[in-house]
Amino acid sequence: MYALLILDMQIGLVHGPDKPWRSPELLETVNALMDKARSAGAAIFLARHIGPVGSPIEPGSPLTMLAPELRLQGGEVVFEKRRPNAFSLTGLADQLRACGATGVVVAGMKTQYYVDSTCRAARDLGFDAVLIADGHTCSDTPELKAEHIVAHHNATLAGPFCQLVQAQDWTF
Repeated sequence: MYALLILDMQIGLVHGPDKPWRSPELLETVNALMDKARSAGAAIFLARHIGPVGSPIEPGSPLTMLAPELRLQGGEVVFEKRRPNAFSLTGLADQLRACGATGVVVAGMKTQYYVDSTCRAARDLGFDAVLIADGHTCSDTPELKAEHIVAHHNATLAGPFCQLVQAQDWTF
């Protein structure tokens, strides 16, 4: 059984100064994935990245709140993380096992940090990982456009670290 893991779809990233590539489409995709997960009775986990006290993303900062476009219904597990890898120091692995999940479907932000490290860690912890190919994004960097970062990570992670699937093709 797979659980849905949505990474860092929070105000500071979705609506921050560095506009994410395909943000409206990503929000639509994540909402559709949550609908599919709910219909199948799959658990839904949403991570919020927080930083140290005094930082713009300190605990309780409005920038760490989930994007209001997400259609939450109250049955989701929302948790805070302080590291790129959503499993690190969060208890996520234990929560997944407790709900019977043997795999995670990963979507969200940011591709080169949180999505990458979480997909890699999932396999190390014994979970099957599925990366939604059109379900993650980031912003342009001085070196690369976001579109190229996403394509690179899809190609790099697929196979050794996760199964790569388009959102429309995934069923829980």
